[in-house]
Amino acid sequence: MRQIIIALHICGLLVAGSASAAEKPNVVFFFIDDLGWADLAYQGSDFYESPNIDKLAASGMVFTDAYACAPNCAPSRACLLSGKYTPRHGIYTVGDPKRGNHQFRKLEPAENKTVLDDEFVTWAEVLDANGYALASMGKWHLGSDPTTQGFDVNIAGKEWGSPSGGGYHSPYKYPNLVQKQKGEYLTDRLTDEAVKFIDDNKDQPFFLYLTHYAVHTPIQAKADITAKYQAKTPGQHQKNAKYAAMIESVDDSVGRVLAKVEELGLTDNTVIVFYSDNGGHIGATSNHPLRGAKGMLYEGGIREPFIVRWPGVTKAGSRCSEPIIGVDLYPTFAEITDSKLTDGYELDGLSIVPLLQDSAASLDRDALFWHFPCFLQGSGDPHGGPFRTTPAGAIRMGDWKLIEWFESGRLELYNLSDDLSEANDLSKSNPDKLAQLHSAMKQWRTDVSAPVPTTPNPKYDPDAKQGGGRRKKQ
Repeated sequence: MRQIIIALHICGLLVAGSASAAEKPNVVFFFIDDLGWADLAYQGSDFYESPNIDKLAASGMVFTDAYACAPNCAPSRACLLSGKYTPRHGIYTVGDPKRGNHQFRKLEPAENKTVLDDEFVTWAEVLDANGYALASMGKWHLGSDPTTQGFDVNIAGKEWGSPSGGGYHSPYKYPNLVQKQKGEYLTDRLTDEAVKFIDDNKDQPFFLYLTHYAVHTPIQAKADITAKYQAKTPGQHQKNAKYAAMIESVDDSVGRVLAKVEELGLTDNTVIVFYSDNGGHIGATSNHPLRGAKGMLYEGGIREPFIVRWPGVTKAGSRCSEPIIGVDLYPTFAEITDSKLTDGYELDGLSIVPLLQDSAASLDRDALFWHFPCFLQGSGDPHGGPFRTTPAGAIRMGDWKLIEWFESGRLELYNLSDDLSEANDLSKSNPDKLAQLHSAMKQWRTDVSAPVPTTPNPKYDPDAKQGGGRRKKQ
């Protein structure tokens, strides 16, 4: 009798295991380019319209304190795919780390890589080993072809970080993307390809990485949608009609993809993730109430919209305030799909599955870190200089955030629970907290071998002034 019971138990386990394998959840990951934290209606925008994304937020879990690993595209994506912070893969910025007038750079920046090395095991490779069909559709920006990093399908992915050829309107030049007609809109076409991929792979577990070029510059939109916003009363802070139209096209994409998932009866077994790679571009949108924009380590450059809908796990309409960051998605995707992590491959993030199960849970993490040892030209510098950012690092520990500027040694301390806009520097009034965060950040830099620029720039001219000429001697 006991042998029969054991046999029945084993059979039960086998059946359960087979069912589990057959029910591996699909994942649809919308990764939007340069979409700001305040750029969606559910986030409070009074000008941009995003009904489909708002509906997704209402049906899933919204993360209020989600971050990108860097303030611009390539390093954020390298961290996301590799599961490692920037010092571990060496991609710190887009292209030249010396961007800007050499006369104003006091230091030589760290060397920068532009391709994610094959030595890094991406989460796509981990899921590929677990039998998933994987497609990357849209921006890649980490090398010549995402199929070298675990994806089965590449549509429009290459080294570049912004639309090529005719921009968002065909004729354009992208890998594996045949032009159908003149004037075709890129966001729509990528959505066509995404819907087709889901149709083609509905009978097996799939992972769709729909990484739109939108809403990155150039700011190009469909004329009819632009006209709608031109006729609309501007918002208090946001009023760019073309940018609003680009957001609406992204929102339409989300709606069409989710409609296809529902049409095929896959909703209950499909995890939906919505995220952005860095903050909104200062020339296109307003990140108010956040300080700063794309290219900066203030909240406007790194805090992102983030939504997860996992039927049966996430609670509809729930909100989670636990700080999370891009490197957390690697272990999260592995856990959601029950995929085996590579032995000996170190990850810097933590799975957020406990948060998806309970929005009040904690990851018990000490801190989040950013390291950006490069220069970015552009307007918007809060200190009155010619750069969006000079080399800097940041740490968030609990509600506290510290930014260190490597050229000057300046330290800024903010309490985000009381001061989301980072308007009040508390470094002088809270020396103990300042020392705690600074010590933790320096220890982290040691642990990950993060380069801090110290070499003087021989072309630096302390008498140079913006707009040409030299400062008058005092």
